Amino acid sequence: MRITDRLWDSVASQLGRPDGVAGRVVGRILNRGNYATVAAAVAATEAGAGATVADIGFGGGIGLHELLATVGETGAVHGVEIAPTMLDEASKRYRAEIAAGRLVLHTAAMHEMPLATASLDAAISTNTVYFIDDLAPAFAELARVLRPSGRVVLGIGDPADMARMPFTENRFRLRPIAEIAERLEAAGLAVQEDRRIRNGRMEFHLLVCEKQ
Repeated sequence: MRITDRLWDSVASQLGRPDGVAGRVVGRILNRGNYATVAAAVAATEAGAGATVADIGFGGGIGLHELLATVGETGAVHGVEIAPTMLDEASKRYRAEIAAGRLVLHTAAMHEMPLATASLDAAISTNTVYFIDDLAPAFAELARVLRPSGRVVLGIGDPADMARMPFTENRFRLRPIAEIAERLEAAGLAVQEDRRIRNGRMEFHLLVCEKQ
């Protein structure tokens, strides 16, 4: 493997599962670069004070911050993440919220979340589907943990824009948005809207779904 190929493979690996010192830096970069997308996803959930919500694959943790502010003191936020480094960072940053019971962190992937059935009013997941091999069990699990008429918002970089980035040739699985929407519908998550937002030079799709 050429040096440049190894570099881009390392970048892709860190984006999928930030690890160690480099992963902590990546987490901070993700918070800055993804803020607009994550904030728009949180707003699209239309969750209010007192709601129970989740950020699945929270990465740098900015989504946890936005959700905590959205649901207020009477709400609850669950953070689901597979990267130990990101879980450690979040446990330190949100120590007070965890102690107060407003935030619960879980080490898990989307297809095996340790959440009760019909326990969430809403959930977000941004920039995660590229790293999921089989969408069917992951989306079925999303549907399971949502309450009837609960809302989930997936944030996905436009595949054409993503394909122009050199690191997406490694470890990323770029699917057409229509294919992802079909998989959501098959899981019982009706796509209400494909909301487009521009974040720098990237276009993002916010697939706003409701459980049927």
